[in-house]
Amino acid sequence: MSVTIYDVAKKANVSMATVSRVINGNTNVKPTTRKKVLAAIDELGFRPNAVARGLASRKTTSVGVIIPDISNMFFAELARGIEDIATMYKYHIILSSSDQNLNRELDLFDNMLEKQVDGVIFMGGSVSEDHVKAFKNSNIPVVLAATVDESNEIPSVNIDYYTAIQDAVHHLIEEGGHQTIGYVANHSRSTIEQSKIQGFKDKLEKQQLEVPNHLIYEGDDTYQSGLKAADYFLGLDEAPSAIMTSSDEMALGVVHGAQDKGLKIPDDLSVVGFDNTRLSVMVRPELTTVVQPMYDIGAVSMRLLTKLLKNEEVSEDQVVLPHRIIKRSSTNH
Repeated sequence: MSVTIYDVAKKANVSMATVSRVINGNTNVKPTTRKKVLAAIDELGFRPNAVARGLASRKTTSVGVIIPDISNMFFAELARGIEDIATMYKYHIILSSSDQNLNRELDLFDNMLEKQVDGVIFMGGSVSEDHVKAFKNSNIPVVLAATVDESNEIPSVNIDYYTAIQDAVHHLIEEGGHQTIGYVANHSRSTIEQSKIQGFKDKLEKQQLEVPNHLIYEGDDTYQSGLKAADYFLGLDEAPSAIMTSSDEMALGVVHGAQDKGLKIPDDLSVVGFDNTRLSVMVRPELTTVVQPMYDIGAVSMRLLTKLLKNEEVSEDQVVLPHRIIKRSSTNH
């Protein structure tokens, strides 16, 4: 049978309340008594149950993290940033993948509440009214990471996706001289993706360039959809001379799809990705891409959550981190 707090109290010849104070770091315990309790804990191999302690203290020092896909490099890097800051502030994380399914996201959030987590960091494609209602009714702080809430009711950490896409298109037009540019979007049409598409269209229109619907292709953030996008664009009567993608993984598919058809990158086709994941330097030529600081978004999200948990002053709960373009060999510059 597992060792209980009663067993420790009996071994140390103290009350269970004294053992509880020692476990929870209460300073109102004599040094000799604390030493005796710690020795009993060590000898018996007692492991305090975080949830049971939380029922009394209302704190479990655990944070729930809901992400779309743990196997995706982008979200994995975000999770690493969260974990490093959580460890620094002595929190542990409970991680779950949602597959960007609304019902699953809400079920996972309920599950986190059942586990008595102190707060939640949420990453998803979109934030619906159902999300906002669940988050606000939970009575625990929730922070969005790389996820936009159009109502601005939930604290969040992002970059300016609209401007980021415009900067990438500016690079293709001004430095590459491109007049016909294709865009591989994420079919989810999330709030973030809509911002990217609008930024893409607005920048081209500002440059008095056409944005016909056939120059926007819907992918699903996978390498395979990048291959299909290359096949689609290069099969057009007037193929684009440059292709911008919503993710690095799709950009890799575009690069390889073009190379399979005998094209040279960037001589025959320029390609720009988004996120600056490790994939961007694994392809040849290396990929020009928008830097979305995934680790920093995760780290800042967790730090914002700790401030909310500790009731510290928060000067800005809608944080926008800087982005930049890394120019590599997949574009002319």
